[in-house]
Amino acid sequence: MQIHELKPKHKNRTKRRVGRGGKKGTYSGKGIKGQNSRAGRKMEPIIRSLIKRYPKLKGYRSFRFDNDFAVVNLDVLEKNTKDGETINPENLIKKGIISNIKGKTPKVKILGTGKITKKLVFENCKTSKTAKDAIEKAGGSVKI
Repeated sequence: MQIHELKPKHKNRTKRRVGRGGKKGTYSGKGIKGQNSRAGRKMEPIIRSLIKRYPKLKGYRSFRFDNDFAVVNLDVLEKNTKDGETINPENLIKKGIISNIKGKTPKVKILGTGKITKKLVFENCKTSKTAKDAIEKAGGSVKI
């Protein structure tokens, strides 16, 4: 036996088209009422069901608050810096303390968690009130 000699065991059966009149009775083999006896789409539209599942949020939402600040605490700077060093966003990225946000140099905010004993000069960094007091107490300075 070769591949061109293969034949199926069963005969092909034609699909019955229901609901076209003829000798199927008054309802054409579809029953009386209900979804399956009607013409048209038998399933719910998929997109509509997806839309109905989403929560409807009220209000004007086309704006977004960008949080592009990198936060650094004083105890991290105490460990990773030397006395008399200048601290700015570029130097912090070189040291690996902070990283770029969306490919750009982030704005830096210094927070007052921890203690600092080194004299550091801060440039282009925002500071909290407690951090600024701690920096000036240690002999450092903050330049805006």
